[in-house]
This record gives sequence, C-alpha cells and structure tokens, in this order.
Amino acid sequence: MYITPKRFIIINSIFFFILIISVVASLFVGTMPLKIETVLNGKLTVTEKAVLLKLRLPRAITGILVGGSLAIGGVVFQSLLRNPLAEPYILGISSGAATGAIISIILGFSAIPFGLQLSAFLGGLFTIFLVFIISHRENRMNTTILILAGVIINTFFTAVIMFLISITHDERIHHILFWLMGDLSQADFIQIIIVLPIVIFGFFIIFYHFRSLNLINIGEETASQLGVPVEKTKIMLTLVVSLMTGAVVSIAGIIGFIGLIIPHILRIILGGDHRIILPTSFFIGASFLVICDTLSKVITPSTELPVGVITALFGGPFFVYLLRKKRV
Repeated sequence: MYITPKRFIIINSIFFFILIISVVASLFVGTMPLKIETVLNGKLTVTEKAVLLKLRLPRAITGILVGGSLAIGGVVFQSLLRNPLAEPYILGISSGAATGAIISIILGFSAIPFGLQLSAFLGGLFTIFLVFIISHRENRMNTTILILAGVIINTFFTAVIMFLISITHDERIHHILFWLMGDLSQADFIQIIIVLPIVIFGFFIIFYHFRSLNLINIGEETASQLGVPVEKTKIMLTLVVSLMTGAVVSIAGIIGFIGLIIPHILRIILGGDHRIILPTSFFIGASFLVICDTLSKVITPSTELPVGVITALFGGPFFVYLLRKKRV
C-alpha cells in the first residue's frame, strides 16, 4: 500500500482514536464500575476519585507504554533478523529481567521502593550485555549467533527461575508467579515518569531509521549498496529495542505475544512500509494491552487475572495460525 501524507494522517488518526476508546473504557470498567455522567459532572466520591486517578489512570498509561513498546520491538526484530516469528523477548531479555525480579522478591528487596523494578531492569541489561558479547564477531553482529545466544541465555535463566521458584514456599511464590505472567495492577505515576523518557526516546530513534528498516527488510546487501550502514544500524536498533523491552518488563512483568501478533496483523492490512507500521504498531499494541487488561479485571468476578494470561489466550491461536498458514 502506497502511503501518502494524507493517508498517513488518516490511518494514524483512526488507530489513535481506537486507543483513546480503549483507555476510556478501561477507566470506567472494573470491579467498581464508574458512570461517565458522574465523572463529567464531578460528582465522584472520595473512593471513586482515588480508584480513577490513582489506580486506573496510571494502569492505563502503563498499558500504553508497555503494549506500544513491545509491538514496536516486534516490528524491529522481525525486520532486522528477517525472521517472521521474532519478537522482543527473542534475546532472552525477559528471562534475565525475571531472574533479577525474582531474586529481588526472595531477598526482600521488593519491599524497598522500586527495588523490584530496578533489579528486573538490571537483569535485562545484564542479558543484553551477554548476548552482545557472544554474538559480536569481527566488528559485526552475526544474526544467527545472536538468535542462538538469545535462546541459550533464555534457557539458562529459565532454569535459574525454576530453581528459585522450587526453593520458595511462602507467600512470595504468589508474587513471583503473578509477576511472571504479567501484571499492570502495581502501576503508579512514578514508574511512568521513569519509563516514559526511555519509550519516547526509543520510539523516535527507531522511527528516524524507518527507511533503513525498509531496505534491510529487503536484503542487507541491497541496503548496503544504497548507503545504509547496516551493521551500525542493526547494533543500535537492537540495543534501543532491548533497553525499551527491559524497561517495560521491569514494571509490568512478562507479557507475551504482543510483539509477535501485532506487527503481522498490520503488515497484512497495511503492507511493509515501516513509516506507517511503526506508529500504527504502537497504537494497536497499546490498545490491545489496555483492552486485555480491562478484560482481566472483569472476566472473573472474584479476582483479577494476570494480563499476560489474556494476551496468551489471544496470541496462542494466532501463533498456531502463523505456523500453519505462513502468512507473513
């Protein structure tokens, strides 16, 4: 699909509107339903105001940051690795962050403000460092080794996670499992303020290189012949996406499938031009996670489900569809 400036604005406006509708719905739907007219008239009780402003609003904003970042990460990795099943966790960042978070929970650091988030982020950074050290050969990043390194490191940290869970027998096990399945219920504005600059900076760096991504997606030799510094671009974008992924995982846990299914759906609908795929992936990834989080609050009457459970219920069948149809 050829994207004119007018079409670019129209498409992004539509998807931004979908995001706004999703966020509004998330603010009013939950175990304590709120009425739109009550909010507009300013007749909220103290409890309702606290639920709206201190619980649901930061939760929705966190969903936007996490869902949008994971979707963009999927777009970039699928293009750089030229692998239709690549997603933001392919380098093992999620398992490294999870290991850091679990160690924090077991040792009691999670009781310290941002102790869990910092531990998870440092675990993700350590994983990035390991993957880059292993895959970097002769001033270039070997894509095959990069993927294999991610798989190996992910397997190793998964084993560490299983060991840590097996030696934990008190109430901490619930906290660990809930975090591993993805959870937005602990969102607050301080976390948002910390993660927001990373997401904004990462998005603009990635979008600035949309032409390079278009050419690399065609072929690295073609991109190099047309003046794209392929190796530098791959290293920089891989690092940027990894930092974004580590940041959002540190505040929301492991939420799967968004980075896999959203880029595929949009490529089927809009084509492969990253100028339009990148912003629309952010909007739809954010909308998808906010909607899934809203469902997690109401799908079972007695308790909330981890949002990662909902994304997996949608993503699992779609993953099977990709494998069967190979429509990428």
